Amino acid sequence: MTKADFTEDTPIADVMSDPAFEDFGRLLFPVQSSYYSGDTLGELRLSYYSHIDPEETVEIVNTLKENALAGETVFYDIYTEEEKAADPAKEDTGLFFFRGEPDAPFAVCNAGGAFAYVGAMHDSFPHALELSKKGYNAFALIYRPSAQSACEDLARAISFIFANAEEPGVSTDCYSLWGGSAGGRMTAYLSSYGPATFGGDDLPLPGTAVIQYTGHTDYSGQEPPTFVCVGDSDGIASWRTMERRQNALSALGIETAFHVHEGLGHGSSLGTGTAAEDWLDEAAAFWQKQIDKSAFVNQQGLYPPEIQCFQGI
Repeated sequence: MTKADFTEDTPIADVMSDPAFEDFGRLLFPVQSSYYSGDTLGELRLSYYSHIDPEETVEIVNTLKENALAGETVFYDIYTEEEKAADPAKEDTGLFFFRGEPDAPFAVCNAGGAFAYVGAMHDSFPHALELSKKGYNAFALIYRPSAQSACEDLARAISFIFANAEEPGVSTDCYSLWGGSAGGRMTAYLSSYGPATFGGDDLPLPGTAVIQYTGHTDYSGQEPPTFVCVGDSDGIASWRTMERRQNALSALGIETAFHVHEGLGHGSSLGTGTAAEDWLDEAAAFWQKQIDKSAFVNQQGLYPPEIQCFQGI
């Protein structure tokens, strides 16, 4: 594999225009450029985000470039050329792919950005990269930034992955949705109501939902096992609001996990160097537990095979 050579001193403009990224390099960073600052990777700052890790930023773009140079597909369009022509905003959508083990389950990671922009470099790419290191296949969604269109794009992304799973080599069993802030709301809505509600195909709910720092309160009572984490110093998403929703899900018999991290503010991403730095490991273990349950149930023939994840064990 050819070694990529981006560093913290690399200009962001050079990453966007790198030939390895063809015409999608611009989507690595917010299309709404007023929401980020800095000229280089090391200087990159996004609105609403704290605990930024420049080393992770550099690793993300180097990983994607190295994979692209090795001939792997690292970006998927989720809309056709005809659909994009009819709605030009769909030009600014797609899935970045971080490959794990062949036929491992997939996750879709959804960044926040207050539904004003997509903060992928700090709030979905890091998650997808770390999940791929654990062997899972992980996608990071670039979506149209409004609540309705974002959920429609997520529904389309899930449908796209199910319809094309053989190409990236992913399993659709017990998939998971991850998201923080606005991305957490997207994750919650799709986990409550499913892709078909937002214009996608009639597909199973995810096997696991992982939600960070969002004050989402809605639920349907059909949610999958749900992992939540938030900081106790988050001035945007109240940990008490998130706890109340988790308690409501638990009361319905839905498996939940809830973590409040001391001294942590909003937009903490992986939480590197904070009280939350182990949260992704814990969330991945929570998801793996559901994967193992699903595999056991299907092997025993205890549940219809079209049901991807069984919540009642």
